[in-house]
Amino acid sequence: MGLSFTVPTPLEYFASLVQSDQSFHLFEAAVSLGQDEYPELDVQRALAEVDALLVRLRQRLPADASAMHKLRLLNHFYFQDLHFGGNVNHYYDPDNSYLHKVLERRRGIPVSLAVLWLELAQGLGLAAHGVGFPGHFMVKVNLPQAQVVIDPFSGQSLSREALQSRLEAWRASHGLPGVSELPLGHYLQAMPPREILARMLRNLKEIHRTHCDWARLVAVEDRLLVLLPQAWDEYRDRGLARAELGQLAPAVQDLEIYLGQAGEGGDAGAIAERLATLRRALD
Repeated sequence: MGLSFTVPTPLEYFASLVQSDQSFHLFEAAVSLGQDEYPELDVQRALAEVDALLVRLRQRLPADASAMHKLRLLNHFYFQDLHFGGNVNHYYDPDNSYLHKVLERRRGIPVSLAVLWLELAQGLGLAAHGVGFPGHFMVKVNLPQAQVVIDPFSGQSLSREALQSRLEAWRASHGLPGVSELPLGHYLQAMPPREILARMLRNLKEIHRTHCDWARLVAVEDRLLVLLPQAWDEYRDRGLARAELGQLAPAVQDLEIYLGQAGEGGDAGAIAERLATLRRALD
């Protein structure tokens, strides 16, 4: 009798990568996001491309290279030799969030550029982390005598004064008090890989919502809910998108889940009315 194998769907494959925080495959999971838009995407090929970049980097390093030496070499290689940088002209292009396209075009947004940079940095043994700085994703490296914060969009290393200035500008643009009660260090904490991936997905979600692209939005929500099963607002948003697509029964199910958890939240009344309308349409 011949052996039979079941090929996992892209969503099942994604779920296997993000199931456990102890073995969370951030880079591979981030690459796999492109499978919704590019069904023929070879995730393993993209991983091999990054492995090849890492081999090139290691060949340039002396055996006794310090952490600072590694960091300087990485930044020169990434931002100057390979010319990775921000896609200034087409910031909201969805391809900026698909890492195989970032590898191909050398252009992305802060979080996608950061995820690729982090894969290389950690491959060199650097204590590198993503930072969910307000308004702009950053990366940081902890060195024996210092902490270096880098803007992955430009490759610029930022001083505490520059970071404080950015923070105050962000607070002003959001109508918040000019001086934060929280110290700068609060905003430089390492972001867990699961939250980094959620940030990437929510960037895509906002692009699709802006274009009323409900089918693509639902695909993003499917991944978000695999990643964050108790993100109840995502059930609401998926349900509303499903309703726009005419998928009434699944929409009702999602909105019921949301209302069951949201209780008397701010939009509970409006969602209950929408749910009642959808139920009538199903009768």
